[in-house]
Amino acid sequence: MTQGKRISTDIGEDALQSIRVLGAAAKAARLAAGEGQAAAAARLGVHVQTIGRIEAGEPGVSVGHLVGLLALYGVGVLPQQAS
Repeated sequence: MTQGKRISTDIGEDALQSIRVLGAAAKAARLAAGEGQAAAAARLGVHVQTIGRIEAGEPGVSVGHLVGLLALYGVGVLPQQAS
């Protein structure tokens, strides 16, 4: 997929893994709520492809969209210090 913004993989594997985990959590929460990607996109006000990109763990998606999708399904995100 060549659309949209992409960020460098220089951010580190830990950060990339965190993005993937958050995307998977968003997908699990959406599925647990019994909603499809189209319904989630409509609720969040984004294109359905954005939901797919979030859930796939693509690092170029907006943090606002990622956190917003999690919030739609009651999933909070708190920062923690890297060890």
